[in-house]
Amino acid sequence: MKTSDFNYDLDEKFIAQHPILPRDHAKLMLVSRDSMNIQHKIFYDILDELKRGDLLVVNDTRVRPARLFGHRENKEEKIEVLLLKPLNGKVWECLVKPGKKMKLHTTIYFEDLLKGEVVHITEDGSRHIAFTIQGEEEDIEKVFEKIGQMPLPPYIKETLEEKEEYQTVYSKYIGSAAAPTAGLHFTEELLDKIQEKGVEIVPITLHVGLGTFRPVSVEDVRNHHMHSELCMISEKAAEKINRAKEDGRRVIAVGTTSMRTLESMTQDKRVLSGHQWTDIFIYPGFEFQIVDGLITNFHLPQSTLLMLVSAFSSKEIILHAYEEAKKNNYRFFSFGDAMFIRKDD
Repeated sequence: MKTSDFNYDLDEKFIAQHPILPRDHAKLMLVSRDSMNIQHKIFYDILDELKRGDLLVVNDTRVRPARLFGHRENKEEKIEVLLLKPLNGKVWECLVKPGKKMKLHTTIYFEDLLKGEVVHITEDGSRHIAFTIQGEEEDIEKVFEKIGQMPLPPYIKETLEEKEEYQTVYSKYIGSAAAPTAGLHFTEELLDKIQEKGVEIVPITLHVGLGTFRPVSVEDVRNHHMHSELCMISEKAAEKINRAKEDGRRVIAVGTTSMRTLESMTQDKRVLSGHQWTDIFIYPGFEFQIVDGLITNFHLPQSTLLMLVSAFSSKEIILHAYEEAKKNNYRFFSFGDAMFIRKDD
């Protein structure tokens, strides 16, 4: 199976640069898992496509404003720091631009609130930075919230008016470097209507890493190694999901991150509670144990996410759907429109 098999052409005009407002007014494509049957709707029509008894699984991670802009003591050179993950105490693994100049023990100043010292340089060039809070604030996450910017994907060139535009309305646990973007289409009002219809909404957590944007660089798909991400399912959530499967009710994942969590933390067709790091790579041939339906966005060519949705349906059906999306002026990628992949009634 070749990476090039999952390629398609996309003009830049289709790449969404900003979110649709209201959120639930994006386009929605209904895609059959097993046929070329396609329908065009608006996202708020998802209410009509969900059935009483369905279980909707959402990822309640929250994006950390992980782009920090600082300077050296002389203030002459702007330095961009991208937080990757906490290591211990106030030491974080980071990417730094310009990286070559950030030698060991370099000090970086971030406004009057924070400073960081490079304490280690890894083989791949990332830096371990020990942060020290300068002001009265004691919580470093609150400092990041004040001075940080959202780590938007490189294909988004516009800036956000509000940080919350890159958060789902149900985001709760901070820890992601990117948003679980399928969930950006839901409003609180739409979620209320969905629950009133008798659909159960169950939160789980996967903290999205920057590796989600890493392209597949090998020609043979099977040789690609996925990045690891931390995922969690509570006992209560696992119990609800397993009960739905036992009752024969549909389990619908909102986004590829929810799907990867569910299919990672499963044994003998039962979801396990707890937390673990997952590097699961889902591509055609994968046998799904839990998920019956998937709400997702339109993904980059040759990406692991495109391979995942192709595994859930088929490469031919998904690439056909993408061509139909272009013909109907759908918006692609993080701030783009949505599709609901499910079996025909």
